[in-house]
Amino acid sequence: MREGIERASLWLAWLGRLIAGVALVAMLVVTIGDVATRYLHRLTEGAISVRVVGSVELVSYLMLFALLAAMAANVERSQVVVEAFTHALPDSLTSRLHGLYLLGFAVLGGVLCVGLLAAATSAAGHGEVTQDLRLPLSPIYAIAAVLSALLGLRSLLHALLGACWAQPSETADGD
Repeated sequence: MREGIERASLWLAWLGRLIAGVALVAMLVVTIGDVATRYLHRLTEGAISVRVVGSVELVSYLMLFALLAAMAANVERSQVVVEAFTHALPDSLTSRLHGLYLLGFAVLGGVLCVGLLAAATSAAGHGEVTQDLRLPLSPIYAIAAVLSALLGLRSLLHALLGACWAQPSETADGD
């Protein structure tokens, strides 16, 4: 069972990294395109007036996707354990505490997912669009909801791994 959960978590982490990477590359392309066209406009003193319309809007939504996907992909490594509180605790107890903490992230991912799905439904019902590009907001909220669900699911998987199958303590000499 543990191996199945670990395998599912690794696959979901790969998916999150892929989505985050694509979003970051798209942000880079939009930003470089915007800067290049502005520079070209200035260099030609307005003779060439090509602009990337809605670049700020595109970058903001791509940043949302990149952050949610990256958080989901790296949830098990996202917390710094304060040694002042855990240095005297056995590794198995520290792992269980980390698992308990990740339950909070699972709840957070679930709450974000439900809220974003409600926003997507509302946006679809009212025909809401983005300010600059007039893109429908419903799919944007739906994608963010899926990424939030990914965060919640990976957090839950690692909470189960930490709480139920804590790693045994290692000896001081590494044996």
